[in-house]
Amino acid sequence: MASATEDPVLERYFKGHKAAITSLDLSPNGKQLATASWDTFLMLWNFKPHARAYRYVGHKDVVTSVQFSPHGNLLASASRDRTVRLWIPDKRGKFSEFKAHTAPVRSVDFSADGQFLATASEDKSIKVWSMYRQRFLYSLYRHTHWVRCAKFSPDGRLIVSCSEDKTIKIWDTTNKQCVNNFSDSVGFANFVDFNPSGTCIASAGSDQTVKVWDVRVNKLLQHYQVHSGGVNCISFHPSGNYLVTASSDGTLKILDLLEGRLIYTLQGHTGPVFTVSFSKGGELFASGGADTQVLLWRTNFDELHCKGLNKRNLKRLHFDSPPHLLDIYPRTPHPHEEKVETVETTETSGRTLPDKGEEACGYFLNPSLMSPECSPTTTKKKTEDMSDLPSESQRSIPLAVTDALEHIMEQLNVLTQTVSILEQRLTLTEDKLKDCLENQQKLFSAVQQKS
Repeated sequence: MASATEDPVLERYFKGHKAAITSLDLSPNGKQLATASWDTFLMLWNFKPHARAYRYVGHKDVVTSVQFSPHGNLLASASRDRTVRLWIPDKRGKFSEFKAHTAPVRSVDFSADGQFLATASEDKSIKVWSMYRQRFLYSLYRHTHWVRCAKFSPDGRLIVSCSEDKTIKIWDTTNKQCVNNFSDSVGFANFVDFNPSGTCIASAGSDQTVKVWDVRVNKLLQHYQVHSGGVNCISFHPSGNYLVTASSDGTLKILDLLEGRLIYTLQGHTGPVFTVSFSKGGELFASGGADTQVLLWRTNFDELHCKGLNKRNLKRLHFDSPPHLLDIYPRTPHPHEEKVETVETTETSGRTLPDKGEEACGYFLNPSLMSPECSPTTTKKKTEDMSDLPSESQRSIPLAVTDALEHIMEQLNVLTQTVSILEQRLTLTEDKLKDCLENQQKLFSAVQQKS
């Protein structure tokens, strides 16, 4: 059991929304929190004492999902008004609007490099957008019912989606095909996500279960039945060793994935909890639900302790590790009293509408917005550093060779993208040539008829 000093503590709460909280996300620098609500507003909370909160007005219906970009310079939101919006997370709150879905949009998710955005909708599709070009790229169709969630893998090569058709699908972003399918006869998944190393996915089930699958061997590793209501959301700790879950039974639960057991039950909300998310560093997590409150928790997991666990449990995370199918309940419950610190928030409207979206788009596309340390290459390295890499003594391949292979793989990815672009241009050229030939044929026929 975890010692008392490691127990999560409710640090403070935020109140400003007028209806249920549907989604939230902590900024990459850990200094801000974005929340979405049934009241059609987004709110941006600053953690500095006495800092003002910004309310973003624009969506015409329930805001279903919100997420910061990896660099923290953009905020994406989805709504039942069928639109996706990109906001500048500052006082003015300018936005750009994307329209392509024909039904309510349920989720948004940035790729780890910030170049792409995946959106899931009740029109049964997942759509992928280019952030640099500010345009729609392609759709993924195979689900036969509403798609509730879609998430990129850490390396951006896969997308996982869940639908009310009771399936979870894995998609290859290169060939745009469904490469794997997990079915459930009991209920559907409300939420799904990859673990930080990209080897597993976890699902939050409407049938009150949490399941962890190994996507490399298509095997169910763990199956938790710890909630008495539907599970609405999950979030992996950056170490990959812990999972926090939010449920309609009004509780949050923290699972130790290495031990395969429930370690904490957190009671702070009154009513269903709809959303939960760890911060990028894992030291904080936030939750929101039907009670309109946003609770900020301090994890109290020692980072060094997490790193030690990673090394010690590498064998358990190995490709052939046995599945954990049974949940072990904790010896004693972990109720937590609400030790809250109120935060003074001034509700200010963050809406500043640019003319026809031109000014906002120019701002979004401005490379100078990104700090030097937040370049795509830097982000990629950080993502790779977070993955569970074996130590030198456990490597069968020398580190230098591994680095060389990784470099080659990066170059191959660049070549693949280049070939894809060339193929698209060739297709366009062929289409234009075909049109020209058809026009020439029509002209020739017209001349013959006249003569």
